[in-house]
Amino acid sequence: MPDPKAAIVAYEAAAANGDAKAIHAMLSERSKKALKVADVERMVADERAELAAEAKALADPGAMVRGSARVRYADGEDATLDVEDGGFRVSSADGLPSAARTPAEALEQLRRALARRSYAGLMRVLSPSTRSAVESDLRSLVDGLSHPEGLDVQVSGDAASVQIQGGHFVKLRRDGAAWKVEDFD
Repeated sequence: MPDPKAAIVAYEAAAANGDAKAIHAMLSERSKKALKVADVERMVADERAELAAEAKALADPGAMVRGSARVRYADGEDATLDVEDGGFRVSSADGLPSAARTPAEALEQLRRALARRSYAGLMRVLSPSTRSAVESDLRSLVDGLSHPEGLDVQVSGDAASVQIQGGHFVKLRRDGAAWKVEDFD
């Protein structure tokens, strides 16, 4: 794994000297596509003192360097790895609990949990109050269905409905010889 200190020293020197070409050369390929050399030259000309001060702060002995990597699999799932103690450690992976650092990350976790049809994954991304409400509703539905033979089921041809204690309502439909739950709340 490369040492980031060399990049910090090179960036500090380029910023202090106002060397836009050197700064552009240090950019990632993605950043180079977004910023032309002329764009970086304009920024350096406008903000040379500020860039030099920021670069100097990066070289401060108290500055902390953190590294991370995001691995995206072909099926859209991903894992985030952070550098700790000289090696990569899994900080989040689909199926493992993690803390979303942005709303977009929270939405991505929701998407992945739903795509996997993972009840446990869904519960992990919900807020404590929402998780509690969902679990309470499900518990109430389970309790209301504990003795289905005693429920007052209203049958009309191939459709049926039943009001369950706890305020739940279930609709059923006959599919050939079998009854299937069509909807519930």
